[in-house]
Amino acid sequence: MLPAAGARGSNRHLFVVEARALRGGEVVDLNRIGVSGRNGAGRDSEGTGLLGAGRMAALTDLGVLALVVLLYGAVSRRVEALISAPLAFVAAGLALGPEALGVVELDLDDETFLLVAEVALVLVLFYDASRIDATVLRESASLPARLLGIGMPLTIVAGTATAAVLLADLELWEGAILATILAPTDAALGQAVTSDPRVPARVRQALNVESGLNDGLSVPLLFVFIALAGAQADVETPGFWAGFAVEQIGLGALCGVLVGLGGGWIVERATRTGSMGGTFTQLAVLALAVLAWAAAGAVGGNGFIAAFVAGLVTGRIYKDCGEQVADFTDDQGKLLELTVFLIFGVVAAPLLGEVSWEVVLYALLSLTLIRGVPVAIALAGSGLRRVSILFVGWFGPRGLASIVLAYVVLEEETELGGIDTIVLTMTVTVLLSVAAHGVTASPLSARLGRRLEDVDENAAEMGATMDLPTRRR
Repeated sequence: MLPAAGARGSNRHLFVVEARALRGGEVVDLNRIGVSGRNGAGRDSEGTGLLGAGRMAALTDLGVLALVVLLYGAVSRRVEALISAPLAFVAAGLALGPEALGVVELDLDDETFLLVAEVALVLVLFYDASRIDATVLRESASLPARLLGIGMPLTIVAGTATAAVLLADLELWEGAILATILAPTDAALGQAVTSDPRVPARVRQALNVESGLNDGLSVPLLFVFIALAGAQADVETPGFWAGFAVEQIGLGALCGVLVGLGGGWIVERATRTGSMGGTFTQLAVLALAVLAWAAAGAVGGNGFIAAFVAGLVTGRIYKDCGEQVADFTDDQGKLLELTVFLIFGVVAAPLLGEVSWEVVLYALLSLTLIRGVPVAIALAGSGLRRVSILFVGWFGPRGLASIVLAYVVLEEETELGGIDTIVLTMTVTVLLSVAAHGVTASPLSARLGRRLEDVDENAAEMGATMDLPTRRR
């Protein structure tokens, strides 16, 4: 039986695969990134000295992470309008990694990296689901409902069709996997826009809710496409893959509902009666996210789906759930996310030598037309001006969810022929997105504000909207 997403047991690092090069059929050993010890610099895992070389290397890497946090934090208010935190940490990873200065190799074992990445995404999924008020999606002419119900499916279809044309290495359902991995937008990368008062509130809310829900909604689709791709590749019988998809989605959702109902009731009752408060209220809510994730993994369900559903259910039962998680997500949770971006920069650099023009073109189209055209279709008739629709179409940054979901595909060990192309294309797309969206967020927000400052107060962009929480910058 394949390991459930979120379960331990896969013995692979993110991007550590025996991969075929995209050109010429040449076999390329990407294990130069390494899973069995330090590479290229003589920093092996054999113990030497009092602490051992492996432990000293790990301490050095953690020290470098702390230094990057300190240095960026010291100038963050001055530079964040131009250089976002994710951009700074990815750039630091690229610069300090083995392909550049060689200061940090971050050859953490796969269990350590997977734990950091999954916990970060689990907390994001739970928090984003718990803070969304369903009435926002039921409003007439709801922009988030249009983006999620029309724009996101069309984006996946467009991405799949583009992959079929450009990426010859991918079969149809492998292209769908890639398109689904790149469909979610990243709340951390979009934070500069969703918290900018120069952007009309209704536009900010649309992007805020979209980024909060599309990562959770994409996970079930991803596992359906993994099952279809596996059946197409004759890795197992179609019945096996059908059972796999049902198990991942069904058991994951069931665990999320049970944890959300039971845990939400316990937390709500304990806080109402005064038997729990302060720090333990926040810790208990966070524990629900981890409990849903762990429970789903234990029974063969998908932990990400469980965390997302648990957040939806808990938020309906315990109304202060989102607020309790917000403080952690804005501080310690943000550190986890930035750690993933730093590691991503380190491990992405060795892959860039295999990039083809087809991969780069797909990445550029993914960030522009593959998202922009579906968004325009989804928002047609909403009353938004063309400049606002273009703004929403552009600000669909790709980040944490795409990185972790790509690892999920690797973890399932489906033996798909196009797995290396999927990982490489995701890598290039996220790198371009971190740079492009990080640099353009502030100036384009200012430009939109100027273009709309004289519009009538009854304009679609200026309509009344429910105030939803956003992450602090």
